[in-house]
Amino acid sequence: MEKYQTKAELQKECKKRGISANGSKEELYNRINGKEEVRKTKVRDNSPSVITDDTIIEENIRCSENHRAYFISKLGKGFTFKVSFQKWLKQNHGKTYLDAVQAYREVCKIKPDVDSQFEYNTYIKAFFSQTEGLMLSDAIKCWKYKKTITLHPIFEVDDLKVLEND
Repeated sequence: MEKYQTKAELQKECKKRGISANGSKEELYNRINGKEEVRKTKVRDNSPSVITDDTIIEENIRCSENHRAYFISKLGKGFTFKVSFQKWLKQNHGKTYLDAVQAYREVCKIKPDVDSQFEYNTYIKAFFSQTEGLMLSDAIKCWKYKKTITLHPIFEVDDLKVLEND
């Protein structure tokens, strides 16, 4: 059974033998014991150098500055790589970049579901956008009522009935 060695001890042994002391403990151990090193290979970037409307969306796309420049030229300076659009790109490799431009407009129309931590603010904003002359305390009463009857409350004008009891 071999003695346990720390990384520092393995590095010291490598230096003593005149071999590289860089790498993980496993790499150092293998180097000292003459075992073959497994070289890590980088994932090849398959991004096209020039993107046109007819360029095919590559498999395993990685959104680069080249991609950003193309989409900005087509969609304007307001373009951003939204997560939903990135997912669309990954799921639709093989289509053209012109297809992607058209899809961007559709994908961005879809608003994501509101996370539960933002439901209160969303409810209160909706309350004030659909009512006039009411107070924040009224909005909170409606919110509390709605929370008792549903898990994910969305403001509806019917919620105002709770204020009639005051």
